[in-house]
Amino acid sequence: MSRLQLALNVSDIDAAVDFYSKLFQAEPAKRRPGYANFAIAEPPLKLVLFENPAATSKLNHLGIEVESSEQVVEASDRLKQANLTVRTENQTNCCYALQDKVWVTDPDGDEWEVYTVLKDSPTFACEGDLTTASA
Repeated sequence: MSRLQLALNVSDIDAAVDFYSKLFQAEPAKRRPGYANFAIAEPPLKLVLFENPAATSKLNHLGIEVESSEQVVEASDRLKQANLTVRTENQTNCCYALQDKVWVTDPDGDEWEVYTVLKDSPTFACEGDLTTASA
């Protein structure tokens, strides 16, 4: 199953987790200092929250979570065939997970990722430090 990912910058992670827990009737699937993610079944959504009070935009980035690295490669091939510029990151540590992913940028400069989680990681480290990305 694929699901849409919405990654938001929030000013107060505790208040945001409280709000989104009530809105989606779900607890975070992963919670770390300054970070939380929700795996919502209905509607199928991965909601990611980054505590970033200095952000100039609410939107951090967008994504599509897929089930396998093969699906990431298929998406990459399809996007390249559509003449989009693709940035590939394999075996990258991001958002407390080891991931394979590809990135594209929409015409307004918003970043989209197609990714799969390979396994959990104890560290946050992300390529490009997504906590400071502005859309």
